[in-house]
Amino acid sequence: MKLTVRVHPGASRDDVGGRYGTDEPPTLVVRVAAPATDGRANERLVRVLAEAFGVPRRAVTVVAGVTSRTKVVEVSGADPEVLGRLLTR
Repeated sequence: MKLTVRVHPGASRDDVGGRYGTDEPPTLVVRVAAPATDGRANERLVRVLAEAFGVPRRAVTVVAGVTSRTKVVEVSGADPEVLGRLLTR
């Protein structure tokens, strides 16, 4: 499943949940404690999303937007119901 995420690096803690904007398809908000330097925020994003969807880290790939806060991510084997719950948090 491909999804659009809005990453907030340098947050006080890691968190997945909520919706960014009103666009369709929806954009999932992900907060990561790692700073946006040397790819650390992207690495943490992959870990946090893998935990949230209950898949291995290798199942999560940043497809587009590596240097942007808005990214397209592919999560192989993800349950769409989990995405629905995360968007309503």
